[in-house]
Amino acid sequence: MRSIRPSFTARRGGSARRRTSPLPLVALAAALTLTVTACESGAAEAGAEASASAAAGGEGKITIPDDIKDRLKEHGIDLDKWKDGAWKNWDRDDWLREAKDYINPIIEGLWDPDRMRDAEDPDRGVDDSDLSGDQGVTDPTPQPVDAQAVSPTYHANAPEAGKVFFDSPEGTMVCSATVVQDPANPGKSNMVWTAGHCVHAGKSGGWYRNIAFVPSYNDQAMGAAAMENATKEQAAPYGVWWADWVQTSDQWIAQGGPTGGDGAPYDFAVLHVKPEAGGSGKSLEETVGSALPVDFNAPAVPDVDSIKAVGYPAAAPFDGQKLYQCEDQPGRLSLRASDPTMYRIGCTMTGGSSGGGWIAAGSDGKPALVSNTSIGPVDAGWLAGPRLGKEAKAVFEGMSEKFTG
Repeated sequence: MRSIRPSFTARRGGSARRRTSPLPLVALAAALTLTVTACESGAAEAGAEASASAAAGGEGKITIPDDIKDRLKEHGIDLDKWKDGAWKNWDRDDWLREAKDYINPIIEGLWDPDRMRDAEDPDRGVDDSDLSGDQGVTDPTPQPVDAQAVSPTYHANAPEAGKVFFDSPEGTMVCSATVVQDPANPGKSNMVWTAGHCVHAGKSGGWYRNIAFVPSYNDQAMGAAAMENATKEQAAPYGVWWADWVQTSDQWIAQGGPTGGDGAPYDFAVLHVKPEAGGSGKSLEETVGSALPVDFNAPAVPDVDSIKAVGYPAAAPFDGQKLYQCEDQPGRLSLRASDPTMYRIGCTMTGGSSGGGWIAAGSDGKPALVSNTSIGPVDAGWLAGPRLGKEAKAVFEGMSEKFTG
């Protein structure tokens, strides 16, 4: 697999920073989705036959409505050809930039253990929730905090964590993600939180393709050598869940870029997923047994004792096969005074951990998701993530309302 240079490189205070990006991979599924940074490419082989799964609720296989097919054809997409491999064509300028045109036909078997294993690193007003004392402030660079391996089984110790796989022009990619609660479907959520750059390329392109989520990937924490012979049940013990709808922020779509901090304070996304093979009728939350609430009243830095970041780092010295976490008291990072201030913690996790959940005590004292990994320096040492305010809440509620009931 060929390496792609880190695609997030901003110069601030003399130091280069990169987006902690999705890493290319060699195993996953079909979707029209999005972003890329510090990635590597992998083989893009589609497997088995495809069954169409439109952005709609319900179980089992469903037919894509004619009006959606017509809109896709306006962009040069024929679904019959798409499932037969036309999704590999990235020549179109806009990549279906508009969210209303997002569609992700399920290609059964595309995300097999080999493809998954080989995946490697992917002006607006100030948010009212940002306290004036934080806005425009950058604290001293935190000391590196060594990432600690999460003890297996992952399902017992971090049941909400998993991997997002997708295809980009550079090849197969991977990010980290978190199962989150859906207030419209209590106890039965099919929603997953990740980074915006793990689903959409930002201002340079459109939605990435073949987006799928694998909860508790490599649940037994098998080593890289053992994973070469892993069964699909070992790699994906709770199945492969395809995104039938994806939403990210308007700011990320308009501003997000492969270099610099453009769009980073709005670098978040939500997936709605469904099981690849139809499943047992259970939701994702019921299947994994847990989901985290999302806190959209993210506390200011002085009010946070510690934040824990969880993810599957894939760039050296990590190999992307195991789950890690860092815990640190956060500081503040401001890329532009006009944008919301980001959280920043010391952490040695690398590309592949992008999109992974940041967890802190919520207003009720219980664990809640307050951010996700977005960017980090080229030489590792710290991570930064957006504070979740009104823009994030609008994205989340829009998805929840779409699938109410």
